[in-house]
Amino acid sequence: MSISASMVKELRERTGAGMMECKKALVETGGDIDAAVEFLRKSGQAKADKKAGRVAADGRVVVARDGDRALILEVNSETDFVAKDENFAGFAAAVAEAALAAGVADIAGLADLALASGETVEAARTALVTKVGENISVRRLEQVASEGPIGHYTHGTKIGAIVALEGGDEELARDIAMHVAATNPTCIDEDGVPAEVLEQERRILTEQALESGKPPEIVEKMIGGRIAKFLKEITLVGQPFVKDPDVTVGKLLASKGAAAKAFVRYEVGEGIEKKEDNFVEEVMAQVKGAN
Repeated sequence: MSISASMVKELRERTGAGMMECKKALVETGGDIDAAVEFLRKSGQAKADKKAGRVAADGRVVVARDGDRALILEVNSETDFVAKDENFAGFAAAVAEAALAAGVADIAGLADLALASGETVEAARTALVTKVGENISVRRLEQVASEGPIGHYTHGTKIGAIVALEGGDEELARDIAMHVAATNPTCIDEDGVPAEVLEQERRILTEQALESGKPPEIVEKMIGGRIAKFLKEITLVGQPFVKDPDVTVGKLLASKGAAAKAFVRYEVGEGIEKKEDNFVEEVMAQVKGAN
């Protein structure tokens, strides 16, 4: 049978697939719209499976808020071009809102979650892979709940942070979230510094101090001073506040009768090993292959 433009239009509206993909599906299914929808779904899953092994280290961070709860989510793409696509942005926002509403605490509980559109997260992700032609990965999420003020901040679409306070107000919480986004502290205070991190730093500083040739008692003082400086640099309360470096975050919070209870910070692609393109080697390989 002949495939009309109106049939292609209807299928595009139902699936969001490209015009040529829709026409092909209709041809394959003899013009049966419902069968074409299923054909596109299976085709999309096959394409998604093929792309699953490709590194997706770009993307965006999204924050959603509802009353005393906030959620931060990272969704990855292979390129910044796709990360800026409105379909990708819409998908990320929809996943964040649905996960927050359902109280989903980790990625494991996300795939079968229904979005506002009625699709599951996994079905919507698969359809998006088909549409944009890149691997898409919903990488991680975290929820923060607090009886006190909650503040959040996103720097563009690449960095996001949520902060929960005890005391203070939401304006202060947002300022602290902005600070966290900018400075990436390891933890709130010294009590939260992992023992292995502190031990590694002490070992490095000890080796450096011993190389100075100074007496043991002086070396010990040098190490103590450098450890104190290190702790101020990596702890939220020890850092100079980004909007007023003359005061530490800890002193700022104390002056407002507040304390930091929790924070989370995401940066797109952190911890993902990215492929480094070596164009010289690539060209040389092509030259050798041509000989």
